[in-house]
Amino acid sequence: MLILTCASLSGGQGKTTVAILLGRMLAQTGQRVLMIDADPQANLTFYLGHEVQQNQPTLLEVLKKQINTEDGIYEIGENLWLIPADDGLDNAQEFLSGSGMGAIVLSKRLKEISDLFQYCIVDAPPQRSQICLTSLGAADHIIISVEASSKGVNSLIRTLSLVEELQEIDAFSGIVLGILPFRDKWVGNNQVAQSKASISAMRTIAEEIVVLPSILESEQFKKAIDKGVSLSSLGFEQLETPFQQIIERLQKNV
Repeated sequence: MLILTCASLSGGQGKTTVAILLGRMLAQTGQRVLMIDADPQANLTFYLGHEVQQNQPTLLEVLKKQINTEDGIYEIGENLWLIPADDGLDNAQEFLSGSGMGAIVLSKRLKEISDLFQYCIVDAPPQRSQICLTSLGAADHIIISVEASSKGVNSLIRTLSLVEELQEIDAFSGIVLGILPFRDKWVGNNQVAQSKASISAMRTIAEEIVVLPSILESEQFKKAIDKGVSLSSLGFEQLETPFQQIIERLQKNV
């Protein structure tokens, strides 16, 4: 099972959008895909249409090893499964901090089910937290999604810094698969100045890390997520280019 974590240390950077659309596209190719909602805001869980019932296990119970990992997994569609989250996931912070090995807890829990899926996509929280650390520590690959804005550039700098810190202590041994600009704004055939300048700055900061084709500013992404369908089924196959390139890069690294 190849684990991909979608990360960015600011809110509104497109992590959940990337996780959902990428997961669905992989599932449509016949791959068995496990989605993990590692954000206490639980947006991934909500948009995938899963409602956590009272006393139903979530990622919290998986991390604390109160259940077998497989017992926290729910089927949500063809070739698509979810380990959900809710507000209670915040309670994992103290456990991870006190465990002495917080950065590798999720990785250890996922080894139990590594033969059941081809891909695992983790939606990490946008804070520099213990849950974020364990989400990154579990990853074979990281996608850093960042808005084409000054806020996005700052998020990229902070996220890369955290990745480097984890590499230095051997808590992350994977690779940053790419940087994905989000909400790249165009007017007609012209890219707006802020988007152009921000993506140029990302390329400079990225150095040898690939900057992927942008997720353009478009309501079609929200429509696809809300309706639970692909962009191509809405007639916007061209908007799938960033995700197609991610899949191609993943397949080369399997």
